[in-house]
Amino acid sequence: MLDELYIENLAVIEKASVCFDGKLNVFTGETGAGKSILINGINALLGQRTTKDIVRTGAARALVSGSFSQLSEECLKKLDELSIQPDEDGKLLLTREIRADGGSTARINSRPVNVSLIREIGNMLVNIHGQHDNQILLSPERHIDILDSYADARAVKEEYHALFSELQQISRKISRIKKEQAGKNIRISRLKEIVAELESLDIKQGEDEEIERELELSKNAVFLTEAVMSARRLLSGDEDDSGAEGLISAAAKQIESGTDIMPEISALYERILSISIEAADISSELDSAADKLNADPKRFEWLNSRARELDKAKMSYGPSLDDVIRTLEASKTELEEIGGYEQDLVGLVRQQKQLLRDTSVKAAELTSFRKKAAERFSEQIAAQLEFLNMPQVSFIVDIKQGKLTANGMDTVEFLISANLGEAPRPIAKIASGGELSRIMLAIKSVIGEKDSIGTLIFDEIDTGVSGRAAQRIGLKLRELSRSRQVLCVTHLSQIAVMADAHMLIEKSTADGRTSTSITPLTHEQRKREIARIIGGDNITEITLENAEQLLSEVK
Repeated sequence: MLDELYIENLAVIEKASVCFDGKLNVFTGETGAGKSILINGINALLGQRTTKDIVRTGAARALVSGSFSQLSEECLKKLDELSIQPDEDGKLLLTREIRADGGSTARINSRPVNVSLIREIGNMLVNIHGQHDNQILLSPERHIDILDSYADARAVKEEYHALFSELQQISRKISRIKKEQAGKNIRISRLKEIVAELESLDIKQGEDEEIERELELSKNAVFLTEAVMSARRLLSGDEDDSGAEGLISAAAKQIESGTDIMPEISALYERILSISIEAADISSELDSAADKLNADPKRFEWLNSRARELDKAKMSYGPSLDDVIRTLEASKTELEEIGGYEQDLVGLVRQQKQLLRDTSVKAAELTSFRKKAAERFSEQIAAQLEFLNMPQVSFIVDIKQGKLTANGMDTVEFLISANLGEAPRPIAKIASGGELSRIMLAIKSVIGEKDSIGTLIFDEIDTGVSGRAAQRIGLKLRELSRSRQVLCVTHLSQIAVMADAHMLIEKSTADGRTSTSITPLTHEQRKREIARIIGGDNITEITLENAEQLLSEVK
């Protein structure tokens, strides 16, 4: 439950700290005193959307924090998954800060968390019913969610959703393949052209670089041949000159006789012989290089033609030759895939039909589950409405079958017959504001018995009711508060007197600034506040006696 709430710089609330009773807590006050700000603060604490306008004028930030205890097993499990532990007293502190520049931060036990996470935890702690919630009853498409919440249909719905989602995916895939098939002949023709063109070229990886190098050699063949042959003549000599090899051999012969006499000369002789061998080897390689440089006009022409073919391919499918090769492989792969689409389509259609059968069976199971729950739901709602001074109202859950949707094949709408003998009609068409409030309270009461949320907040659940109906709402809220904590903002004395803890929200002005305070009331203060609600600002002995009598009756 919510033990304590602290608010700072939130609209007209400068600072307020409120401790709550574990049962029924009621807030009253003049219209415009700031009761809605209290609810807005709790909404902000629970991760709902806020704007910077909520920050008190002149303040840099607004702060709301709430301390919760007696956490449900569901909440504790979720916290454990997040590695967040309550403090040593088993309490959880939620904090929300909204800055004047529009930013906001959220914390759980001082640990920074995403607002979405604090919203998820908040939904396990508190359920807030505001006036806008009555609009849910006016929107028939929302009725199915209410019934499913009561029926606890989560497991069946998850099984159905899994099948329905798979069915949707396959249906989308079939649709896409059919669209692709419409233009596949043109694509196949183009792919075949690409494959034929590139396969005929028989391209090798790096071929363009090799051709470029060979062309460069061919273009400079005459110059290089002359240079190589000249170098060879200088090494090997010719008819008129013995060349470097001859001179080296002569040098070796000159010192050969001294190798036995002087060791140093022997070493030098060996080195000269080594040079002679190296020179002969170089000369032989120069011969080979000269043979390669023999300019072949036909080869040169082929090289130029091949280079043009590769350049054309790179312009169309490049920029690099590797890109051209990848284009060829990708085109082959796509041709194979397109060719296999028709076979895939046959298999997918078969799978779609089976999934449609399975999904329909699960939808029927979900329908049966809902219909059984709807019978119990209608009976319990009718009993609650009778208690809430609507004894002649019959409540019907109308379930109709149609096409498969994300919610199954059902449409659900709540119908009521306000008077005996009248045919049931849609709530949205015949229910008054006061009836909507009581129907929603009945629904909250019935569903509340099945969930683990420890705190219920009702913001003006008394809209459109008075007299006996108001008294019954007060009794119902008091009854609810015996199994969970209830917070209620009200304008009616019949509800206010039921409180276990009564807080007054009032506005005051000081130093040119308006502030709202939240004050727990003693018995005497409660008596005056209830007298004010009964008779207005003119509090008399009679209204005070009436207030005292109402409080005594509740005791």
